[in-house]
Amino acid sequence: MRSIAFVDASNLFYGGEKSLGWKIDYQKLYTYLKDKYKVSMILYFGGIEIYKFKFDYLRNETISAIKLERYLSNLINSYSNAPDSFGLSLLNRHLKRARFYLKLEKFGYELHLKPVKIYEQEDGSIKRKANCDVDMAFYLMKDKDEFDRAVILSGDGDFLPVLKYLKNDGKEIIILARGPRAAKEIKQFAGSNFRDFIRLEKYIRFQ
Repeated sequence: MRSIAFVDASNLFYGGEKSLGWKIDYQKLYTYLKDKYKVSMILYFGGIEIYKFKFDYLRNETISAIKLERYLSNLINSYSNAPDSFGLSLLNRHLKRARFYLKLEKFGYELHLKPVKIYEQEDGSIKRKANCDVDMAFYLMKDKDEFDRAVILSGDGDFLPVLKYLKNDGKEIIILARGPRAAKEIKQFAGSNFRDFIRLEKYIRFQ
């Protein structure tokens, strides 16, 4: 059976790690998905802060993690003597994230990264969002002739229409998510094909 895994990074973190109370080892997760489901690819959809890094939405499908890492490293070096310690701290945090994505690439994940956008809410608060759900849904449909089984690492109910379509098209759908944080309709849809991350601790926990 041809299988591909699709990872919703935001849901995996906020609906997974934050709820589990322990960190996921992404190299172990990669190995688990390969061994358990024989996936040929693991597509990882996430957002990243790019701090004025030039990204052309019309020409590029994803941000190059290596180019962003070099850009941020050079920027930090040029600011190394500046008194703005808060700005440097922020840049270092962005750089750490870029290096995390480079590790994922090294493990074998296929990255689909979008810039994080900042939105001001009506109450004056700031919300950061990358809107990667649409990209993941797009690739689920675009690549549907390349797989017989899709392993979805997300409990986000927004994916339900696409997943229902794929199931009606004869695809097997496996959902890996944190039970209490997964949408009720997603768990109902998946039925016995729903796997709670808590049961995978011995396979994917970071030690």
